[in-house]
Amino acid sequence: MNSYIKWNRKLVMLFGILALLHTLNACQKKNDAGTDPADPFRITKTIRYNNVSVDVVIDKPVGTALDALVVYHGTVWYNSQILQAANTALDEFKKLLDRKDMIIISVAYPEENLLMGDNVIYAEAGLLWVKNNMQAELGISPKKIFIGGHSQGGYIATRLNTMHATNGVIASAPGPLNMVYRCQLEENGGVATSQQCNQLQLTYGSTTANPAPYWNRSLLNFTEGFKSDILFVQGLNDSPIQLYSWPTFKQTVQNCSNCLQRIFLEIPGLGHQALFISSTGKTEFNRFLNERR
Repeated sequence: MNSYIKWNRKLVMLFGILALLHTLNACQKKNDAGTDPADPFRITKTIRYNNVSVDVVIDKPVGTALDALVVYHGTVWYNSQILQAANTALDEFKKLLDRKDMIIISVAYPEENLLMGDNVIYAEAGLLWVKNNMQAELGISPKKIFIGGHSQGGYIATRLNTMHATNGVIASAPGPLNMVYRCQLEENGGVATSQQCNQLQLTYGSTTANPAPYWNRSLLNFTEGFKSDILFVQGLNDSPIQLYSWPTFKQTVQNCSNCLQRIFLEIPGLGHQALFISSTGKTEFNRFLNERR
């Protein structure tokens, strides 16, 4: 009888040790977001790189070694809206993908109380975190890294392409292209005022008195030194402000002598959202990614 009791106690102890080992093993698999790196998940995380903090929304399929697409949302102006914008941008780009094995990281870069273009440091922090820190913090290794952006996000994606090499960049309806032209229209009452132009005018004065800082923040001033292949997508029924400068922007980029490959897809009959609602846009988007895998 005593030997039976002792045997039962040993079994209980053995099962207890096994349960503890299982728990410890499960804990070891968790990353700092509290998820298993191999499992699919969607989380919002505050990341930090080079003393710059920014929120990112991460949508991850199964696996721990994945190609990554870092995306940037369009203008919303107020920081209370940027997480929603980041989620929307992620969803829109995810719908375009014809593959299920790509992690998407949408960077909720701020806009409120920042001069046009100053938020690039937050966008850059998101990209560099994916490149250098994501594996250590989440246990997910990025194989190839692509950038995508729409509207002001396309502006940011294009500017990042002059700063860091990736495996490819997609810029959808990138802008503003010409801040001098746009803000001058606002000053003359031709179009409604915007937060971007108001902030520039408060800081630098009018476009007539001081056009240089407006030009320096225009995308037309960032048309050289592209470090990666880039696909530009533009609907030809976009706003008059965008289309006024588009031919000049396109020609200037095509003339670049120190850029990698530049591809232009112009879609007739569609406007600012052309990439996301055109079958041609979807096809060329995936062709661009797949040719660089």
